[in-house]
Amino acid sequence: MRFAYHSSMCNPAWHRELAKTAEACGFDTFTLPDSICYPQHADSKYPYNADGSREFLDGVPFIDPFALTAWMGAVTTKLKFSTSVVKLPIRDPVLVAKTLTSIAVLTDNRFMFGVGVSPWKEDFDACSQPWEGRGRRMDEMIHIIRGLCSGDYFGYEGEFYQLAPIKLCPVPTQPVPILIGGHAEPALRRAAQLGDGFISAGGTPDDLAAMMARIAVYREQAGRSHLPFEVHSMGVASYTVDGVKRLEEMGVVETVVAFRNAYAGGEDTRTLEQMIGEIHQYADTIIAKVRG
Repeated sequence: MRFAYHSSMCNPAWHRELAKTAEACGFDTFTLPDSICYPQHADSKYPYNADGSREFLDGVPFIDPFALTAWMGAVTTKLKFSTSVVKLPIRDPVLVAKTLTSIAVLTDNRFMFGVGVSPWKEDFDACSQPWEGRGRRMDEMIHIIRGLCSGDYFGYEGEFYQLAPIKLCPVPTQPVPILIGGHAEPALRRAAQLGDGFISAGGTPDDLAAMMARIAVYREQAGRSHLPFEVHSMGVASYTVDGVKRLEEMGVVETVVAFRNAYAGGEDTRTLEQMIGEIHQYADTIIAKVRG
């Protein structure tokens, strides 16, 4: 089992020390969320809160995950980084591919690209991207990004994007894994048909098992069952030894832990020293026992 740490949008200045601590304590990955802006007025409801509220995001410090990865990557050597998840269809695919290849090169192949569809129509409005067709557009973007990451000339003719052959330089020496997040059926289907893996956020092992079963069906239908595929999971099972072992038996390869429920809202009163202590405690009580 691999272990990933989520800092829950803490003080941005603390991330380098947290990354060094996570690496020293045996964590494999530092995973980062994505948020572009907080609209003054919004009609969209947040799908992962029971009441659809969004106020927990007001005033929360979100640093661009690509910039933060480069900053933390400079003070670590083994720790990998991932996004959980970048809101892909509000962006331009060529610019994303350029940023992605740059980060992967600078970190020596230590980056995994988790992507999803933003639940906020306001994100699309702010970035001048259409809300309609966002899922199909995201599918095309994944093809374009993967093609441009190869370093060869790549062109594309699709419903939404037309790209004359171009190539990017430099590109990483290994393909960047593209992981798909989201619990809706289109997300599960997209993970199976286009992704190198799936990211689950929240829920029980039984919930995850049901989603993994659906993904397996879609992978079989797409003729992709023979390809490598990773499942990353954040949920209640990640905080006990027995829970982590159950996830491992299910086929989960990476479990994600955060020591604050950001969705609950409220001020994060933890100090840097307390957050470092949380990392050490989890390493001693969970990671060490799982790995024997």
